[in-house]
Amino acid sequence: MASAVDLNADLGEGFGVWRLGDDDAMLGIVTSANVACGFHAGDPAGLLRVCRTAAERNVRIGAQVSYRDLAGFGRRFIDVTADDLLADVVYQIGALQGLAQAAGSAVSYVKPHGALYNTIVTNREQAAAVAEAVRSVDPGLPVLGLAGSVFFDEARQRGLRAVPEAFADRAYRPDGRLVSRREPGAVLHDPAAIAERVVGMVTNGSVTAVDGSMISISVESVCVHGDSPAAVQIAEAVRDRLDAEGIDLKAFS
Repeated sequence: MASAVDLNADLGEGFGVWRLGDDDAMLGIVTSANVACGFHAGDPAGLLRVCRTAAERNVRIGAQVSYRDLAGFGRRFIDVTADDLLADVVYQIGALQGLAQAAGSAVSYVKPHGALYNTIVTNREQAAAVAEAVRSVDPGLPVLGLAGSVFFDEARQRGLRAVPEAFADRAYRPDGRLVSRREPGAVLHDPAAIAERVVGMVTNGSVTAVDGSMISISVESVCVHGDSPAAVQIAEAVRDRLDAEGIDLKAFS
């Protein structure tokens, strides 16, 4: 049974006058913030505000790197070349490093977003490009991702620390991958049920898949999606339930 676990959320995903999620409230709950880097969401002024609040509350800042896809919110696969993807990821990490430094903090880890996250579970060419991009910027930066992915293979080959995460509010397939958002039931909404599920993930290392089977899961960090309608209530329920089990919430980085 884990004595401590990290709680992360995707933040900074507004753009201009358009706001998505309650970043301020979430930064009072989570221990790590996956901050957008401008390619799938986020504008510089908004990202700087998130970094400043994270710094004030001692929340770790992670660079949430993505395909260049503002219109699709980074949830569409792009058949980008390895060289272009490597440069795009380096660029995004560098941009957020500057904003985090201006806010009195630093980028502590890297987490791919959306379609890129899911693609590099199995696509070795893109996984290698992302891992090499992180290594070339700072080999001391951990990467957050899915256990058993080829991304983790490529990261470890380059000496990067690979941190496995579980998703509080997403359904799992029997093979341990996430159910596509295009399928019904892919996103969970009941805060109490989600919190109970997370406790099982952290204490037993297992979760029930959509077909009813029990699958093993590795978890050092738990993700609550900041853009879910009940994101704040879900994050609060998860935090309270973990506290009740005597599990400390602690950043992994």
